[in-house]
Amino acid sequence: MPGTPAVPIRGNRFCIVGGASLVGSATAGELLDHGAAEVVLFDNFAFGSDAAIAHLKDHPRLRLIRGDVMRIADLLRATEGMAGVLQLAAYMTLSMDRDPWGGLDVNIRGVQNALEACRANKVGKVVFASSNATYGYGPGVAGELVEDTPFHSAGAPPAAILYGASKIIGEQLCRDAFRKWGQDYVVLRYSTVYGERQHYRAANALYIIETLEKVRRGEPPEVFGDGSETKHFVYVGDLARANRMAFESAATDVAVNTSGPAPTTTLELVQLVTELAGGGLAPRFVGNEPGKVRLTSGGAFRIAHEAAFQAIGWKPEVDMREGLRRLIAWRDSNEGKAA
Repeated sequence: MPGTPAVPIRGNRFCIVGGASLVGSATAGELLDHGAAEVVLFDNFAFGSDAAIAHLKDHPRLRLIRGDVMRIADLLRATEGMAGVLQLAAYMTLSMDRDPWGGLDVNIRGVQNALEACRANKVGKVVFASSNATYGYGPGVAGELVEDTPFHSAGAPPAAILYGASKIIGEQLCRDAFRKWGQDYVVLRYSTVYGERQHYRAANALYIIETLEKVRRGEPPEVFGDGSETKHFVYVGDLARANRMAFESAATDVAVNTSGPAPTTTLELVQLVTELAGGGLAPRFVGNEPGKVRLTSGGAFRIAHEAAFQAIGWKPEVDMREGLRRLIAWRDSNEGKAA
């Protein structure tokens, strides 16, 4: 029906900006499996990798375009004729710590460039990958995090605050585009993503990989503090499904959380990884390393995902045990190589 925000997958073309990534490759597979006529992966490979998309590279309906979000001409070329665009390209917290100016350029001007390209090419719908970092970090972040929870910055590392603030601005650029020229969009606030083709870019997801590698080497895994610190992870396959459902839904001008089924403490996480890896030494409790960026809530919290079900019909399906089992199996079958 003309004018509806819903964009069917079958028979339509989609561009994933920042596509050579963990979430990008999983979403490309999801869209192709549901009948997309073509999926374009747009990436400059500063953070993306060939390994992340190796399993897709020979797919007849997949096309790779090397380009940069800081060059609007590249985005205009990539988004031409697209029914939907998934905006993933971003600096994450560890990258933001190393290069804050570059991160702000990509996370703000890059998003604006993508939206301008979508306007010029009359793209039907944009799905913007935001983050639970929009709620901030530190001792004030605890309890139930819902979509109207305010941003909290006290006591958190500067890079984490810059990242969260850049995602808030990206969301507002989407809102601005909707209000000024009717660009339909859905914002999905991802919690920490993990799964097959795991990368080394996210501070919290890196904790899984570091734990696994220590167990494999016969070393005691490390638990920060007393192990009660909370993390909330979401399996990459669940997120790929959320991205697809956001396109397909009639929802627009909305921002919702896409989190995993339940939070876990760092001690529970380390014990689970150790068990699934076949056992190992008891964990070693340690303090913070000076200068190392770590993201902490300062208390137990849950990222509510009920609004996502109301808006796009999505809820997570893969629990932490099953998701970690899949990740470990993938790493073992790929000789420990990560994207």
